[in-house]
Amino acid sequence: MDASLSFPVVGIDVSKATLAVCYLHDEQLQHVEVGNTPAGFQQLVQACGHHCRFVMEATGTYYLALAYYLHEQGGQVAVLNPLVIKRFIQMHLSKGKSDRKDAQWLLRYGQQQAPKVWQPDETVLVECRQLEQVTEQLVKQKTMVCNSLEALMRQPVISPVARQRLEQTKRWLDEQMQGVEAELLALLEQRFAPEIALLCSIPGIGRKTAGMLLLFAGGFAHLDNYRQLIAKAGLSPREHTSGASIRGKVRITKMGGGLIRGKLFRCSFSAKKSNAACKALYDRLVAKGKNGKVALIAVCNKLLKQAFAIIKSGVPYQADFCSTLVLPL
Repeated sequence: MDASLSFPVVGIDVSKATLAVCYLHDEQLQHVEVGNTPAGFQQLVQACGHHCRFVMEATGTYYLALAYYLHEQGGQVAVLNPLVIKRFIQMHLSKGKSDRKDAQWLLRYGQQQAPKVWQPDETVLVECRQLEQVTEQLVKQKTMVCNSLEALMRQPVISPVARQRLEQTKRWLDEQMQGVEAELLALLEQRFAPEIALLCSIPGIGRKTAGMLLLFAGGFAHLDNYRQLIAKAGLSPREHTSGASIRGKVRITKMGGGLIRGKLFRCSFSAKKSNAACKALYDRLVAKGKNGKVALIAVCNKLLKQAFAIIKSGVPYQADFCSTLVLPL
């Protein structure tokens, strides 16, 4: 039996300011509310103990400081996708919602399911993800400025000052984006130099995409097979059929991984021409009557399969060898 199963379970509903905690004491449910602060973390451990399995949801960034603290204290931490616990609650036909109830459901889930133990990421990966978030915000700001500039230029009377300020802001955002992207890529190349070289051997994948893929996959350290990578990127097909009456289109899940999906989709245009396995796949699907977008998504999946196999094997891409690679199931 897994030794972790003997750990008492603590359910924690995390919000910005507070932590709703549910735990068992003498086989009776106990509830306590503490602040989402270092002092609150200490109160939590004093009430529940160090050696527990602490179950919580991934609520934005609000859970991270707590998760790091509990991990450092020697506890087991399980961080759940909020959708997982939502479906668990729905499955039990629960009515009503409160922080105390949510904490209790997290405790029940931890008792029944024994979720995977969370491990903190490397410091460099955390820093890289923060830079990635800054890039996303800059892209959004640039889009807003571009829209404002386009709207201004359509007006019959245009203020030269307004136009100048918007154009200056757009140039400044471009400079900031280029700087952050360069810093991000430099950190990734410093940490993953051999892996980036391996991924760049795949026709269709460049340095930026290789670096971002390694960041997205956490260096492939916690992935056991390529299907996990495809699911994490939201590229798994989702069928919607039932009996003879419901025949929905098969679509990808799009659950997470929006940035990497966009990068892979752009790479697929090059891969369908220069990557032998991707070209054969694309041509075969198009010949069967599949539309171009469906075929390109299949190419994205193929690129992820190749990336997983190459990183795990340490063997660079070889056009006459890729078809013989044995991928873990």
